[in-house]
Amino acid sequence: MLSLSRRRFLTVSAAACGLAAGGAHAAPPSARWRGTAMGAAASLHLVGLAAEAAAPILTDVAREVRRLEDIFSLYRPGSEIARLNAAGRLARPAPDLLAVLSLAGHLNAATGGAFDPTVQPLFAVAARAAADGCAPEAEAVAAARAVVGWDGVAFDADAVRLDRPGAALTLNGIAQGYVTDRIAALLRARGLTDILVDMGEIAARGHRPDGHAWQAGIADPEGALLKRLRLADRALATSAPLGTVLDPEGRIGHIFDPAAGVQAAALRLVSVSAPEAALADGLSTALCVLPAARHAAVLRRFPDTRIELAV
Repeated sequence: MLSLSRRRFLTVSAAACGLAAGGAHAAPPSARWRGTAMGAAASLHLVGLAAEAAAPILTDVAREVRRLEDIFSLYRPGSEIARLNAAGRLARPAPDLLAVLSLAGHLNAATGGAFDPTVQPLFAVAARAAADGCAPEAEAVAAARAVVGWDGVAFDADAVRLDRPGAALTLNGIAQGYVTDRIAALLRARGLTDILVDMGEIAARGHRPDGHAWQAGIADPEGALLKRLRLADRALATSAPLGTVLDPEGRIGHIFDPAAGVQAAALRLVSVSAPEAALADGLSTALCVLPAARHAAVLRRFPDTRIELAV
């Protein structure tokens, strides 16, 4: 059976610790929001604002999420990435798209090609076969691999171009992190310094209402909690290939090694923390398909990044 639902691998916790004896100050007001972003469950915790005061800011957040989905979502026919994939060229790309493509290029170089948004044709082949309840045909996989390669992507302020006919991009391995970063930046611009943003990946800034660090948990594809950690002015992203299963046996997931084609990934789950969520997101995606022996060399290219869990 094909499962295309997004499973949750990160959980957030804002539970306050008990107040110390002797009369600690009351916790500041805070507001919470739950919704969706990029097809995944999303949430915010804003410290220093009551719900009424937060309402206009949350309206701005919803508007910004919709704007970014209109750039990055493969499930919106009119989005920038959907139009690029349909035509092979996109004129006047949004600055946000250029920013993500630039980071994708850096990640592609640093990972020796393991991070490659041009794997979308491989995903399409595997998804079609899974929907039919069978394995992908070798000829279809070979045809998809022939158009995969970051060297076939060119972009500048005027246009994004896919040089190989039939090529297509997916930014699902980095866009959720980028959306998380943009929402965190919007909230900081509104004067909020203590926030927890979860748009599929997590950005923690400042502290919880009780003054302690924010907490996040990492869960496996079955939902079991594997690790809990504290986050202070840091982002966390987790990738798990089997979060979306693409074969009847449940071995092939949605994260592909462009050098290997449609095969099981090297790892079940990788969680990375970094200063920014987009970087953590891209790294966690790439490290899923790289041998563990290569992980340290990749992380050395990006200061202040680390693997929180790899299984």
